[in-house]
Amino acid sequence: MSSTDFSEILDGLYENKVVPYLGPGALFDATNKLTGAPMPADSHSLILAMNNGNPMAPKLMYEFPRAAMNQELKRGRNFLGQFLTKLYGETEYTRASVHDWLAEWRPAYVVDINRDTQLQDTYSDEEHTLIVGVARITASQFRFKIYHFDGTDYFEIPQEQVDHRLPILFKPLGTPKPEANYIASDADYVDYITELMGGFAIPDFLKEYRKGKQYLFIGVPLNRDSERMVMSDIVYGAAEKKGWVLNKNPTDKEIRYCKKIGLEILDVDVEELLATVLV
Repeated sequence: MSSTDFSEILDGLYENKVVPYLGPGALFDATNKLTGAPMPADSHSLILAMNNGNPMAPKLMYEFPRAAMNQELKRGRNFLGQFLTKLYGETEYTRASVHDWLAEWRPAYVVDINRDTQLQDTYSDEEHTLIVGVARITASQFRFKIYHFDGTDYFEIPQEQVDHRLPILFKPLGTPKPEANYIASDADYVDYITELMGGFAIPDFLKEYRKGKQYLFIGVPLNRDSERMVMSDIVYGAAEKKGWVLNKNPTDKEIRYCKKIGLEILDVDVEELLATVLV
């Protein structure tokens, strides 16, 4: 892809016509401040972190939701929440360069399928709306919680009270703050995706706002059904050409999938994107 074409994508980002959609690869350079180890973000590293650094059975290593389901059945659902909260809410990491870039221009809408708090930290000095995915609850038909950040604290609000002038941070798979909620195990994903498809996992105002948008997928793997099913419903109503995926080594499965749904794969990795924008 030419630099001219890439500048058009960047113009779309800065004009809020193209939405950044962040996956685990966006955190490639975030490290544990004490140990220097990379932040566990992708499926493989999350499984190892959950299992004390040890691989699990090959069929469980396939993807994190499957391994998480195994651990939930053995140790209870609370174990998963405690693990993810300790990992992302109680461990300090260095800032990811992608978040330094986002901090420079503060997009009006960001989708972040990671479960860490760096995106929220980026907006910690301004008011914003936070949408967090939830699963397997009986108190409501909805599979989201909405919070207003007033510059100091988060307060849960109904969707009717959302200030549409504020930036929207969408964390579909969860976050430890302001309260810990996660989509982690297979059972979580089944419930959440079912309600996504039924229209109960995205607030009405966001369904309107997202119409006609395009997306730049930054560090998002599209070779597993769980990520793809979540993504396809989140970007529902996008432009005919849904956007672009940064991926220098796509699998045949990813190539076929992207062609089918209207995503262009760019032979660019996250580091090359940052080299273009952080000058």
